[in-house]
Amino acid sequence: MRTRTRTRTHTRTRPPRSRLRPMDLLRLGMIGPRTRKLRTALSALGISLGIAAVVAVTGISNSNQQHLLARLDQLGSNLITVAPGKGPDQQPVPLPLTAEKMLSAIAPVQLTTATGATGAQVYRNDLVPAQQTGSLTVLAARLNLLEVLRAELHSGQWLDAASENLPVTVLGGQAAQRLAVTGPGERVWLGGQWYQVLGILAPNELAPELGTAALVGWPQAVAHLGADGSAATVYLRSYSERVPQVQAVAAASANPGSPTMVAVSRPSDLLLARTETENSLTALVLVLAGVALLVGGVGIANTVVVGVRERRGEIGLRRALGARGGQISAQFLLEAVLMGFIGGAGGPLLGSLTVYGYALVQGWPAVIPLYTLVAGPTVSVVVAALAGLYPALRAARASPTDALRSA
Repeated sequence: MRTRTRTRTHTRTRPPRSRLRPMDLLRLGMIGPRTRKLRTALSALGISLGIAAVVAVTGISNSNQQHLLARLDQLGSNLITVAPGKGPDQQPVPLPLTAEKMLSAIAPVQLTTATGATGAQVYRNDLVPAQQTGSLTVLAARLNLLEVLRAELHSGQWLDAASENLPVTVLGGQAAQRLAVTGPGERVWLGGQWYQVLGILAPNELAPELGTAALVGWPQAVAHLGADGSAATVYLRSYSERVPQVQAVAAASANPGSPTMVAVSRPSDLLLARTETENSLTALVLVLAGVALLVGGVGIANTVVVGVRERRGEIGLRRALGARGGQISAQFLLEAVLMGFIGGAGGPLLGSLTVYGYALVQGWPAVIPLYTLVAGPTVSVVVAALAGLYPALRAARASPTDALRSA
C-alpha cells in the first residue's frame, strides 16, 4: 500500500513596489530649489541670460529690418544714381553735358534731377583759414531735387525760381553742424562772398552725400562759383518694375562714347547690403548666446552634482525604505528641469524688455519673433534636462549602505 506524501511548496511573495504619485514627485523635486534658493537662482540666471540674449538679438534685428523696410517704402526703392566712373588712370571721368537730358529721355524714367560740382568752398566766416574746409562741398542743385529724392527740410525753406539766382544756400545737416549754423537767416562765407542760409536739410538715407554739402541754385553756381553746367550726379526715378531695365541702359545713355566710365547704382541696394552685414553680426551674437546657454547648463549640472553629494544620507535612507533608483533619478532630474524652467520663464521677459526699450530709444517698431518666445523656455528645459541627467543617474546608482555610512 502506497502512501502519498504531499509536498507543500512555499512561494516567496515579493513586497509591492513603492510608487510615487506625480504630486509627491513634484514635492520631492522642489526640495532642492526650495532649500538652496541662492544657488538655484544663480544657476537659473545663467539659463535666463542665454535665453534673454537670443530673444533680444533676434528682436532687435527684426525691429531694425522692419524700420529699414518702412523707410525704403517711404523713400522708394526705384531711385537710380548715375555718377562719374573712373578712367584707366583711376581718376573720375566727368559726365557729358548732355547726360542729364539723355537720361531723362529713357522711356521708363519718371523724374530726373541732378547736382553739379563747383570750385567753391564754404566756411563759417571770412576769417577761417582756407585749408580748414571741414570736408564740405558746394554743389549746384536743381529745384526738383527734394521732390525726386523725397528729402525733407529740418528747418527753413528750399530753393525756388526766385532764390536760385541769389546768394543763398541750403545746408545739409552735417554741414550745418560743422559750420555751427543753428537755423535759417545766418550767413556763411561761400565762394569768397557772404551767402544767407535759406534752410537746413534733414538726413536722407538714399543720398547721404547731401549731408555734408552746401546747395546753391544752378544759375548762381554757374555764374559765380565756377560750375560748368554739367551734372556731377544724376538721380532718376523710374517705374519700380522697370528699374533693372533702366539700370542696364543708364550708362550707355549718359555717356554713349564711354559707357564703362559711368557708375550706375541703386542706393536701396546699399541699404539692403548693410542689413545683410548686420544679419551676419546677429549670427555671431547668437553663437555667443548659445555659449551663455551652455554656461547656464554647466551651472545647473554643478548645482545638481553638489546637491547629490550633500544629500547622500537622504538618498541612502530613501533607498533603504524601498525607493527605487528610477525614483531617485527622477527627483534630481526634476530639480534640474525646474531650474531650467525658472530660467526659461525669466529669459523671454528680460529679452522682451530689452527689445522694447531699445526700439523705443531708436524710434523703431518693436518686433519680437513669436518662435523665440516659444522656443526659449523649451530650449532651457532641454538644456537643463541634459545637464541634470548625469547627476541624476549617479544618484540612482548610489548604494544605500554606502550612502548611509557617509551620512
